Amino acid sequence: MTEAEGAVRTSAARRSGVFYGWWIVAATAALQGLFSALFWQSYGAYVVLLRDEFGWSKTMLSTAYSFAQAESGTIGPVTGVLLDRFGPRAVMRAGVIIAATGLMLFSQVQSPFFFFVTFIMIAIGAGMAGFLAATTSIVNWFERKRSTAIGLVTAGFALGGMAVPITVQLLETFGWRATAFGSGVAVLALGLPLVQIVRHRPGPYGHHPDGIAPGDPQHAAHAATRTHVGVDFSLRQALHTPAFWLIALGHGSALVIVSAVQVHTVAHVKESLGYSLAGASGVITLMTMLQFTGTLTGGWLGDHINKRVLVVACMVMHASGILLLAHATGFAMVAGFCVLHGLAWGIRGPQMTAIRADYFGAASFGSIMGISMIIVMIGSVSGPIVAGVLYDTTGSYVRGFETLAAVALVGSLFFVASTRPAAPGASA
Repeated sequence: MTEAEGAVRTSAARRSGVFYGWWIVAATAALQGLFSALFWQSYGAYVVLLRDEFGWSKTMLSTAYSFAQAESGTIGPVTGVLLDRFGPRAVMRAGVIIAATGLMLFSQVQSPFFFFVTFIMIAIGAGMAGFLAATTSIVNWFERKRSTAIGLVTAGFALGGMAVPITVQLLETFGWRATAFGSGVAVLALGLPLVQIVRHRPGPYGHHPDGIAPGDPQHAAHAATRTHVGVDFSLRQALHTPAFWLIALGHGSALVIVSAVQVHTVAHVKESLGYSLAGASGVITLMTMLQFTGTLTGGWLGDHINKRVLVVACMVMHASGILLLAHATGFAMVAGFCVLHGLAWGIRGPQMTAIRADYFGAASFGSIMGISMIIVMIGSVSGPIVAGVLYDTTGSYVRGFETLAAVALVGSLFFVASTRPAAPGASA
């Protein structure tokens, strides 16, 4: 699509009375939900079926997920530069094609090597079409309602998790191979039209952030409440601030638990409490329903109160939730885990992006976020591996989950220390 054609569509959306930024939010949220439902949050069910068919260890299956996270984090800086240079739509389009191809090839897996190759393809594609690309667009289209907009995009991921039982039903009815291939087809057929809605910045299409022109009284009122109005950090300037590194370390600490939960919860509940595969997957559904609630709440809260306070509280909730899961003896404790972890994940998620945009501005956001992902991926990679290795060593998830809870509690201290950086000097 040419920029002229995009302008025509954007103008048509303007006449509908809805600020075009919200159309971008809806499209990117739907894309997050697609990847979430078809693979990321249903991977725990794939773990059970792959282990039954091939006899592969929990460590190997966890390592594949972690390698995928590492690959996604490794290309994060490259993706960030591409996003700032070519815009989110072009990058996301390529990502959709790569991820769809990876899913189709995944359906033909017969060996660990090919399993790893296809898994990494899915991760790279989903990363290029995923949250980083979506938020690179969102932070340019929103300022006053930035946390709310990011929260709604994150809610798409949660809604996808709520649809996991559908994926599980497909897995049980048609098998994991047919389901994986069909998922690739669905990503291609639905993902490409959604990507076409995305725009990088509002200016070329005659819009302003939040749909509020500079002369509008609402714009002046909002500007009066902001610090560092109009200040954008370059990547180099951001890297020289303690806040950049502290936020990245804290974010990575949170994902230690998030990634481990995505990989191991279904297997843990199935084996430790005797749930069926469908019943264990239902725990993921309950958790993501609460994540969805937390995301909507967190988006609003992040626009009205201190984001760091919210995040520190969420880190404590993450740690408490996984401790409940580790020692669960019945549904009440599993439900407690779902409440604490789900709400913490939902409330914290939008703040991770919004606080960086608040601190460093939107001009170099893709590059700044991309470099951050190198550090953040350490948490995504290590969480599933630590839980998997300790399970294979001890025969239980208890020790692994306790270790991850301790990491999250330590991570909360990084957010306590991550105060807003001073505005860069004019000559910096």
